[in-house]
Amino acid sequence: MIIVLICVAIVSFLLQDVFFGRNSMFGQSNVVGKVNGVELETAEYQNRIENAQRIAQQNMGGLSLGDEDIQRIREQAWDGFLQEQIMSGQFEKLGIEVTETELVDIVRSKTPHPVMMRYFVNPETGQYDPTLIDRVRENARQDQTGQMTAQLEMLDRELHDYQARNKYITLINQAINYPKWMADMQQADNAKTATISYVHVPYVTIADSTVKVTDAELNKYIQDHKASFQVEESRRIEYLSFDVIPSAADTAAALADLVKLKEELDTTSDPASFTKLNSELGFDDIFLSRNAIQVPEKDSIVDLPVGGMYGPYRDGNAIVFAKMLARKIQADTLKFSHIFIPLQSANGDSIAKKTADSLEAVIRGGGDIAALATVFSQDPYSKQNGGEYTLAGLARVPNEFAPVKEAAYEGSVGQVKVIKLPNLGYSVMKITAQINPGPAVKVAYLAKRVDASSATSTEALSAANEFASKNRDRKSFDKSIQEQGLNKRLANNIRPMDYVLPGLGSARDIVSWAYDADVNDISPVFTLEDKFVIAVMTGAREEGTAPLEDVRPQVEAEVRKNKKADQIIAKMNNPATIEAAATATNQPVLTADGVSFASPFVAALGPEPRIAGAAFNKAWGTAKSSSPIQGLSGVYVIKVNNYVDAEQPAAYDYATQRLAQERDTRQMVDQLLFPLILKKKSNIKDNRAEIYRGN
Repeated sequence: MIIVLICVAIVSFLLQDVFFGRNSMFGQSNVVGKVNGVELETAEYQNRIENAQRIAQQNMGGLSLGDEDIQRIREQAWDGFLQEQIMSGQFEKLGIEVTETELVDIVRSKTPHPVMMRYFVNPETGQYDPTLIDRVRENARQDQTGQMTAQLEMLDRELHDYQARNKYITLINQAINYPKWMADMQQADNAKTATISYVHVPYVTIADSTVKVTDAELNKYIQDHKASFQVEESRRIEYLSFDVIPSAADTAAALADLVKLKEELDTTSDPASFTKLNSELGFDDIFLSRNAIQVPEKDSIVDLPVGGMYGPYRDGNAIVFAKMLARKIQADTLKFSHIFIPLQSANGDSIAKKTADSLEAVIRGGGDIAALATVFSQDPYSKQNGGEYTLAGLARVPNEFAPVKEAAYEGSVGQVKVIKLPNLGYSVMKITAQINPGPAVKVAYLAKRVDASSATSTEALSAANEFASKNRDRKSFDKSIQEQGLNKRLANNIRPMDYVLPGLGSARDIVSWAYDADVNDISPVFTLEDKFVIAVMTGAREEGTAPLEDVRPQVEAEVRKNKKADQIIAKMNNPATIEAAATATNQPVLTADGVSFASPFVAALGPEPRIAGAAFNKAWGTAKSSSPIQGLSGVYVIKVNNYVDAEQPAAYDYATQRLAQERDTRQMVDQLLFPLILKKKSNIKDNRAEIYRGN
């Protein structure tokens, strides 16, 4: 039985790895992209997306994925392919290989791969047991379907990649070194602080209107600072939305339908089932405390007597009647742990039941349910944290596991139960805490959504079509909006593979149009879920250095600041002393204490790294005033009055400091190596926008 459960667990884990598998199950198709010459076909890309969506839905308890979730998964599928191929190339270039002996050692060592530790644990001892692997492999040889063999091959690939990655990271980490000379230098930098006198001429003393900048100057600044102005391909649109809003007649029709249903609800003997079948909100068969209930008119509803009705009232785009079904005393917060044992086959009920009963006996005898859950539970919600649930207020579990939650509320703390989940399997559950018991109510909400009628939708479409037909160029588009007092909106930084636009929701057709259109083009009328949209293309940005019009405000600010600095420095006229600088600019001489070379922040000035550095310039020391320094907020002239010994730790421990510095560097490398170095140095071609144009 243990072997069967282990195999199921491995499949669950490896489904995630299929998402990043190397070989597509489908035939030749269009190429959505490639990296370093390796192509990703449309069929494989779609396969990756579908596998990831299935896993995401499982982790969400079967709930539907939103547009944002799907868009995120599409990007993860692409990034997964890039990471596979780029890292494989790195392994090959560096000659990183994984031998059979190493794979055996991964399995047999005291610190095996995490997935091995997760699934190959003996429930009787709670310890990792490599002999279970031998038993699984023996069963695989006898499996006529070949499925177990395929699962083990996937596991072997996972172990192989894990070991290759470990070798690669080890090579990188071995190159990280924090030498003693650097530690000594930083120690010296931190050993003193400076007290300075300074003259500060802020840039704001010169009006912006008096400093003229030309496009030639702005473009030169961009070219001189290209690295700061690298952008990805994007589009910019402005649009007019004709929203489909239910009319008064639509609301009246919905209310009339709801009143008829309410009359039936008044007389039915089973209000819960009636509400489940007839309410737009469905029915939650749960008790909630007053604090946990989050609906309009809550106070009036919670105070209803059992059988009482309140309404109608508005809740978003729905009209609602609320009926009080029951009251009781219930814990506000509930904690329990459970192990889910699924049915394995047509005759698997008895096997699953025996396993559940065995686990129950072990737990009643003092066994650690958390350790057992890590090995045996197939509940994706809780496997990662030892089967534990904490439920408070509106917290929910998947519908399939609702009997577990109900039993946990109804039972007593410390109780262990085996609960049958129809058509799924069994749950071994232990109640660990019932916190803050108090009044709770069960309410049925009979709701009718107020939808726009076809007549209302047609009216909005007619208005959109009329506007579009009369305004076929950008000038008339903008003029009509202004004359009619309409609300024009903006969607900026639209990427080629975007499916969702802020304010519009799912809008792939608009994205595709934007990438086919020219600047100033007017779109056709787009039909979205609850609106009709007309857009105008206002900007097309290609990948590379940003054009001036896209970054004009920030570039103008920098160029104007530089020109102001030149004016201020010229006015100072190479001052020999700080007093001369003060006289030339009519600014006072001020002081600042505690200036540190190790920190760019000066207490009296804010972030001014050039001032902090200049205070420790040995060419000036305490004898001379500095040359004019262009800072972040103005131009400075400084003079060091004295240096003060800073408070230092009792002892300088190079070994400890080295360990800390190298640890921090390794963490930074782990985070930045792939996205900022390996990925940028790779030859990546992303064709997805072309392949999925309009999809």
